[in-house]
Amino acid sequence: MDALSIVNNQTFKAQALLLGERLDLRAMGDAERLAHGPPSVSVRGGGVAVLFRYGALVLFDVSASEQTAFLDQIRSLIIQPFPDIETEEVDVRIEHEGREGMDGNTVILQDCNIERLQILADVLSKSIVLAVYESKVARDFDRIEPIALNLERGASGGRNARELLSHIGGALLSEQKMVGRVQMDDKPDLIWERPNLERLFLRMEDEFEISERYAALERKLELISRTAQTVLELLQNRRSLRVEWYIVILIVLEIVLTLYQISFHG
Repeated sequence: MDALSIVNNQTFKAQALLLGERLDLRAMGDAERLAHGPPSVSVRGGGVAVLFRYGALVLFDVSASEQTAFLDQIRSLIIQPFPDIETEEVDVRIEHEGREGMDGNTVILQDCNIERLQILADVLSKSIVLAVYESKVARDFDRIEPIALNLERGASGGRNARELLSHIGGALLSEQKMVGRVQMDDKPDLIWERPNLERLFLRMEDEFEISERYAALERKLELISRTAQTVLELLQNRRSLRVEWYIVILIVLEIVLTLYQISFHG
């Protein structure tokens, strides 16, 4: 598809948005799609939208007013919408004889056919998802540190245990979402149909450090889970020791009462 039939300009904005937990792409009609895998549609007034089932949307050459209208149009597709929409934006410039890649904050493409836009959209959508999880993991680190300090000082662990279980569950759920839904370390299916676009994908993935950020995030998630499990085991051991002391005290009291009764009757 020719560049001018997709976007209106040779230089335009690409904006990634994370709208919610998921997008119900099955509810979309096929008639208006420019391409499948991932679904790509034209935006009324000009521009292109690429949608991903894990809740991400990437817009190309779409003005602010057109963006608002398009979001209203697909609102029914958003499952568990986020109260605050995370966004990431880059400039795109078409240079037919240029080297595809990044020039500062500008992505250089040789043309803007729909397949190239889908490749760029795949990388941008993964980048915005990583940004959200990176912020979440940073907050989890801040929460776990005071919990561990309170335990070290001998503070009560009942409420802490529940918080730690929540952290473990949250870390595992984040990892499941990234691996199961986003498939962060997989190449887009389009590469298998258009192997000539693999170089562009690898270059964009390297520019946005997708693999490195994903690996760092996995390590942090593992550390959070391991730390929480370790502290939780300490809590459980402390409780077990406390129960053992209660049992010992009860046995001693029983012995004392028995000796008292023997002495009294004697």
